[in-house]
Amino acid sequence: MATETDRAPAADTDPELACPTSAVVDIVFSRWTTPILWTLHTHGRQRFVELERRIGAITAKVLTQRLRQLERDGMVVRTYHPEVPPRVEYEITDLGRSLAPLFAHLSQWAAANLDRVEQARHAYDGQTP
Repeated sequence: MATETDRAPAADTDPELACPTSAVVDIVFSRWTTPILWTLHTHGRQRFVELERRIGAITAKVLTQRLRQLERDGMVVRTYHPEVPPRVEYEITDLGRSLAPLFAHLSQWAAANLDRVEQARHAYDGQTP
């Protein structure tokens, strides 16, 4: 008789195989990626400080990390200008811009449904165990 530890994991239990969009979710919907891409899409090319100011609650360290990852993923391009003092600008790429319809759909869904989500949360939280 086979035990739980004797069986190899089924292909359909691998999250990557079960949901082919999980890689996209990992790239696009990490905590700060969406606000960064949204801000660059809305306001265009920006210096680090401008981006940091527009996003608000993000730390410089986290913004730097996320921008590097977005650059690596091809969503953002970083332009270094060898001036005194040096100037660096960030801009969303065509690949990053191609996510705009997805963000628009999410924004529409949020406008139509977040009230219902909030109601469901209140109903759930009001239940006695």
